[in-house]
Amino acid sequence: MYDPIMRVLTVLELLQARDHVTGAELAERLEVDLRTVQRYIVRLKDLKIPVESSRGVGGAYRLRPGYRLPPLLLTNEEAFALSLGLHSLRQVGLSAFAPATEGALEKLGRVLPKALRESIGTVQDVIAIEPGPWVVTTPVEHLIRAASAIRIGRRIRFDYKAHDGAATRRQIEPYGLMHTDGRWYLIGYCLSRKALRTFRLDRVSKLEIGVGSFRRPANFDARKHMQASMPFVQSEYQIDVWIDMPIEEARRNFAMWRVALEEEGGGTRVRCGRDRLEMMAAMLLSMGRRIVVHGPEELRGTFKELAKRAVEAGGEVQP
Repeated sequence: MYDPIMRVLTVLELLQARDHVTGAELAERLEVDLRTVQRYIVRLKDLKIPVESSRGVGGAYRLRPGYRLPPLLLTNEEAFALSLGLHSLRQVGLSAFAPATEGALEKLGRVLPKALRESIGTVQDVIAIEPGPWVVTTPVEHLIRAASAIRIGRRIRFDYKAHDGAATRRQIEPYGLMHTDGRWYLIGYCLSRKALRTFRLDRVSKLEIGVGSFRRPANFDARKHMQASMPFVQSEYQIDVWIDMPIEEARRNFAMWRVALEEEGGGTRVRCGRDRLEMMAAMLLSMGRRIVVHGPEELRGTFKELAKRAVEAGGEVQP
């Protein structure tokens, strides 16, 4: 359920929330025996937390009357930012964190001064945050395990389903995680391919932390790696178009779109991978320049469909 430190903190949280808690209740909540509960209580006392106990079967515990953890030293802006960040987890495909988000906000509410609790309440009451249409939900446990493996330098194993449906079992040395383009990506050295590879975390299943250890390259930069490899990450469609735009201008206009650019014939060749074509097609049209499609064929169909919709939208208003 938790690691030992989290169990001790959970005991403290329960003692803060209630007048007293029996040893049996703590044991059931933490899924441990009474002797282990007693060790957690001793640990809290070692940390100078004034826990009082009563005799009897299982015993009961409480914090010394009047004791509370000191308020968190946050500014109003910091409290607002923290609350906004917790509420924004759905924006990065982590809606499964909702219960943890609520729990964290409740804990903050108990230890923050009144003025800062009102700042958190402002986010809850007046700000609505919904994920964009391109955000892909990712299993929280995969993200946590992968991040933990990177931190402690342990290899991981998982099943992976590629964009074409091919399924493989992989073992990698994980180097980094990054969220971009509405998806979480896992980057690491694949032991079977003998090369650095990028995996979409939402296509991963049965992720396990292995026993093999490794040393992560000290200079590895996930952002730089993704900037170089993102245009060619496996996707449903590999887009290849030419646009009548000087490459320097193209670099400015396409800077946020993670594409590969190459000067060609007075214009720019644009290549990238995408799972959906509508947004890319609309963006290209917004440039107001001549476009030549080299592939895929589905992109031509998307342009035709957008043109049809544009004509309909630009028609006369019906009475």
